[in-house]
Amino acid sequence: MEHSPHRPIRSFVLRQGRLSNAQRRAHETLMPKYGIPYSGKLLDLALIFGRSAPKFLEIGFGMGETTALIAQAHPQNDYLAAEVHTPGVGSLLKQAEELGLTNIRVIQHDAVDVLQHALPLECLDGVHVFFPDPWPKARHHKRRLIQAEFVDLLCSRLKPGGYIHVATDWEDYAEQILKVLSGEPHLTNTAAGYAPRPEYRPLTKFEQRGLRLGHEVWDVIFRKKQPV
Repeated sequence: MEHSPHRPIRSFVLRQGRLSNAQRRAHETLMPKYGIPYSGKLLDLALIFGRSAPKFLEIGFGMGETTALIAQAHPQNDYLAAEVHTPGVGSLLKQAEELGLTNIRVIQHDAVDVLQHALPLECLDGVHVFFPDPWPKARHHKRRLIQAEFVDLLCSRLKPGGYIHVATDWEDYAEQILKVLSGEPHLTNTAAGYAPRPEYRPLTKFEQRGLRLGHEVWDVIFRKKQPV
């Protein structure tokens, strides 16, 4: 599918973050082992992971804590993790190596480009978008990742029966996410509104701290309909 050249959707805003020595070393030494260079050409995920197994895309994994825990707990699945920020990439690489994970690959590139140009149609069993940038100011809401155009792109790469799982701790963004996913004709809600947090999404330290302070988190999980 083609998108307007004037205002392309993007999955991130590039910010300068502090890169620790450990993250820098991990990035330099482990990207050859876990990293996938972005070339704009279609990826053969079975070849990359060396097996046929369920494939999941993790979009914007932050410092990688959740992605590493999910991959460790579900060795039967393969996880392609997309993130642009080098400190987070270095952090996930370090965790993958320390945990001996063989089912993670990291692509340091905009997830929208990856979806449009590097992933074949209907190749994914699930997509995780955990705590995307909420862009809280009303004038910035147009920058939020979860928009109808992006969800349509996600759907095209999902297998029938595959799911999209978005989690946020911003209530008005949760409302927008629920509305946008509800408006996608290829998707059906797995719950009557918001979903309970599934077992596979671990509580991060940040989330645990927020819950202790009374903050809420909303999970939205939709599944791609089977063809009639």
